[in-house]
Amino acid sequence: MTNTTTHKQPVLVVLQLNGGNDYLNTVVPHSDPDYFDNRQTLGVSEDDVLRIDSEIGLNPAMAPLKEIYDRGDMAILHGVGWDESNRSHFRCMDIWHTIDIDVIGEKGWLGMAVSEIDPNGENPVKAVNVGQGLPRALVAPGVSAASVSDLNAYGLLTSVEQERERDLMLQRFAAMYAPAIGTGPVVDYLKQTGRDALKGADMLSSAPGGYASSVEYGSSSLAGKLRDVAMVHTADLGTQVFYMEHTGYDTHAAQATTHPRLWTDVSTSVADFFDDLAEHGADENVVMFIFSEFGRRVRENGTGTDHGKAGVAFAIGKRVKGGVYGTYPERRPEALNDGDLAPTQDFRGVYTTILEDWLEVDAMPIVKGAFDAPAFMEKNGG
Repeated sequence: MTNTTTHKQPVLVVLQLNGGNDYLNTVVPHSDPDYFDNRQTLGVSEDDVLRIDSEIGLNPAMAPLKEIYDRGDMAILHGVGWDESNRSHFRCMDIWHTIDIDVIGEKGWLGMAVSEIDPNGENPVKAVNVGQGLPRALVAPGVSAASVSDLNAYGLLTSVEQERERDLMLQRFAAMYAPAIGTGPVVDYLKQTGRDALKGADMLSSAPGGYASSVEYGSSSLAGKLRDVAMVHTADLGTQVFYMEHTGYDTHAAQATTHPRLWTDVSTSVADFFDDLAEHGADENVVMFIFSEFGRRVRENGTGTDHGKAGVAFAIGKRVKGGVYGTYPERRPEALNDGDLAPTQDFRGVYTTILEDWLEVDAMPIVKGAFDAPAFMEKNGG
């Protein structure tokens, strides 16, 4: 294969699924009687599943992603999590962001990566959050990360409105993080990087003007976010990390209708995004990572599922070595961890692969150790 990315910076797009995505109904163990015993109402029919092999398949709402998988551009990462996962949305997502399992972390894993990629902070849009506030994953001393909720609207704001939006973002940031790390550190951080980070959004306002595409994105909020990412990426502003969230995965009830709808939004939006990049000749150096804070319990609760432990993650892109990685956690009652799937892949190993093989950053200081790293990436430049 011709290496077209040797002289292009690697770009990572992170999609966070908020609420705890149901692993079992996303990558379905369609030949397992234990699955159907536990999912008598919510189980995905063996006839409907999009088969990967004789044991697993994707939810039928994921047809566009199945096409990407069949092209060899998607990795399925089984059983991702950590042993001490406690089923708390806030705490589990905080651990994913900061990698600090035993204490409340202050530095985000991607913020630390950006500080290595751009140590002098020369590009204020090296990292961009598409959404409100600033995810803790992007927070690190000396790192400016731009945050913008609507690229088209932001480009049309007056200077007064821009200042108002910036002030609101700063207020949200302070409210989110002061309880965790104290008012003093938040104020210090804002003085050092906050306003510079938000001013970086001015650079983003030029992106829509130079963008045109024949791809018709859907009407979902996620589709709009991914279109914004395509605008910025094709504008060549030097952004290497994009972050966004998609909410609604806390499916304690009404999962039969909610979960397929969510994955329809994700699948169609992600497929449109990569089609858009391909149309612009800008897809070769982009990798997307999709994760959720945890999976859900094996046994349904009637109309939904409750918080669990091990989950599934995905990596997508031309430089991804497509396929299935790791071991699907066993569903046998005696193999469960208090009714949950037991993790078979530490998330810090997945981060190690992304950091070292794609972003070309030494992972050990960031993930704080050495972890089994699945080889689902072609090394950048190699």
